[in-house]
Parts: sequence; structure tokens; C-alpha cells
Amino acid sequence: MTTLNRARGALRAGVLTAALAALLCGTATTMSAASAESPSARPASARADVPAGVTAGVAVFDRQTGTFTEQLNTAAQFRSASVVKLLIALDVLWNRGPDALPASDRARIDTMLRGSDDDAASTFWSNNGSGAIVDRMVTRLGLTDTARPPSTHPGYWGYTALSARDTVKIYRYLLDSAPAATRDYVLGDLRRSTRCATDGYDQHFGIAGSFNRPWAVKQGWSGFSSGGCTAPATTAAKAARTGEAPAGTAARTPAVADAVDLTRPALHTTGVVGAGDRSIVAVFTLHPSGTSYGKAYTDIGRLTRSLNVPGAARPAGTWVGTWGSGVRVRTEATTASGAVTTLPAGAEVLVGCQKRGEQVSQPPYVNDWWARLPQYGGYMTNIYLSVPENQVPGVPVC
Repeated sequence: MTTLNRARGALRAGVLTAALAALLCGTATTMSAASAESPSARPASARADVPAGVTAGVAVFDRQTGTFTEQLNTAAQFRSASVVKLLIALDVLWNRGPDALPASDRARIDTMLRGSDDDAASTFWSNNGSGAIVDRMVTRLGLTDTARPPSTHPGYWGYTALSARDTVKIYRYLLDSAPAATRDYVLGDLRRSTRCATDGYDQHFGIAGSFNRPWAVKQGWSGFSSGGCTAPATTAAKAARTGEAPAGTAARTPAVADAVDLTRPALHTTGVVGAGDRSIVAVFTLHPSGTSYGKAYTDIGRLTRSLNVPGAARPAGTWVGTWGSGVRVRTEATTASGAVTTLPAGAEVLVGCQKRGEQVSQPPYVNDWWARLPQYGGYMTNIYLSVPENQVPGVPVC
């Protein structure tokens, strides 16, 4: 068996053979920079570690002490992407419990919150007054930085302006003031967040990737060209449904240009973490134009892991970069076993242990070691891990 070259970080991968592409991962791409990170407890004095080139708004609120443990650009307005679905759901449920809803509306809320379904959100947006939904929720919850989409894009609910501190207010209302039935229903859906969203994006980044359960999350993304977690809808079709323009085509209007960036790719992670939903976390990020989903996925993960989040339990393992596109996670350490999911290209993964399995060839490399990914419940071949050897240094054998 050939040992992986230590210069692997400079590899420009060739094209996989048709057989390997069918079984393993599709077409290889340039390998990302190697990285490995072991988890550690964050000190009380932790500060948000924002990756280079990223613009961020961050708030972490400890409900036990009633204080913020992290605050960075908390009032900055970002386009909400799918985080606004929280307000859309709460508007539907205002002054009536979930049991009073028609079965069709309950089904829409479930898929909108669990799978971040855009069609469901668009239905509620159209039926319930569009921007008036945001206006009502601003008044009801006392939000200060939240505003309906610009008049030039009234159907683009993802262009609603939202800040980290207002997002904390939304979750505080849900946890502490909403009727119990509403609280339990909405949080129940957020705890059931599916890894693959209905538009084909892996939505278990940020909070969901950084901390062990219990957590409940509502994520948001906008301006990326493809998902891959499942067979994604076309970018154009998604834009038509949600009013979120395809990557690189979003228009900025003078009325909102100074306050809300509608152009750069956006990736947000929000939710509650820990026993008793101790901490509320809101992380909003903008990334340089052209940033891939996998790169943004990795960057928001690193930022979220840097935060001081009281009550959060961090998963054991080592964070390692990956390379290649369409890399599959499988149920066993063989290419013949079932596919669990497909990784975002270049995303970091948490490796719990590693073991020998089927030998995989990606010329000039050959490797029979496979990494166990506990957060996915499966294995990936080590050949697509950004490490200099066949095994990941310091990671135990399964």
C-alpha cells in the first residue's frame, strides 16, 4: 500500500475513474488546506474567533445568569435567509395553539422548521400578508433591528433584515413568554432538524455540528450555488420559490444597501443549546463572493466552536479538513455499503476513530483506512482527509 505523500496539501486531484465515481464520490477537486483540531473546553474569557474574510454578528445569552457571554456586532443587520421562518411560524401560531391549526398548516410548519422548506414558507408569506408578517412580529416582540424586505423585493422573505440581538429576543420570547403549547411545538420541530434540508443543503453546521444534543436549531443560507446533501432543486427554481436570487446575481438597492448586504453569500446558525435550553446562540455570517458552501460551512463551524456557550457539551474527536466533491459517508468501511449522505465539498469533519476497511484507489494514492464520523453515523475513506499520512495522527483505532 502506498503511503500518502507529505506534500498532499498541494495536490490537484485528477479525475476519478467511472467505477470509483459511481461507488465513492464523483469528480475530485482541488484539495483544501490540511487542518486538524481537537476539541477543548472554552475558557470564560473566550472571544468570538472570526475567520479571515468573514463578517459576523454574534450573541450568546446564558439564561441561567441572565447575561451575555459573547457579543460581537449584535445590532448589525443581515439578510435573514431562512431564520425568518421563526417569525413566519410564530405569526401563524399567534393567539392560537397548534391544535387549532388545520392539518395542512401544521404539516407546512413542520417541514418549514425541520427541513427549512421554502415552499411552505412562501405559502404562509403569500397568504398572511407578506411583509406585514414581519411588521406584526416586530411590534409583538419589541424587535429593534428587524425589518421587512425592501419594497423592491416584497416577495423575497429571505431579505428580511435581522440581527443577532433580535434573534436572542425571539428565542427568549419562545422559551419564556410563549404559551407552553406553542413553545413545545416550535422547539420540538427545531430539535428534529433534519441533516439534509429539502433544497439539498446539509444544514447541520454551526450549532448542530459544534455541540452535542440537546440543541434546537434554525439555520439560514443564501447565495450558494449547490447543496448536494440530497438531489437539490435547481438554483433558479429555488430563487423563484423564495425570492432569494441565485449566487452572484442578487441586486442591491439604494434603500437598503447601507444596512443589509444582499450580495455576499450568507450562512447563519441560531438556536438553543444545553440542558434546560440554557444558552441561546445566534451567529450571522457573510462570506466573500464566490465562497463555496463547504468553505463557509467550515468557517461558521470554527467560529461557533470558539464561543463561550454555557451548558454546551462538545463532541469528542478531532476536526479534520476534507478535499474532493461528492465524497460520501457510508454505513460501513466499504464502497459497496449504503450511503448515509454526501459531504459539502471541502467541509471539515469530526473524526472519532479510524479502522481498516476496503482499499480505495485515487491515483497516485491508495488507502485502506476509513474514518468513523460520529456526527454522521458512518464512515468515509481516509483518502479524502487532508492529512499527510494514511492514518489521522492521534486518532484511535476503532
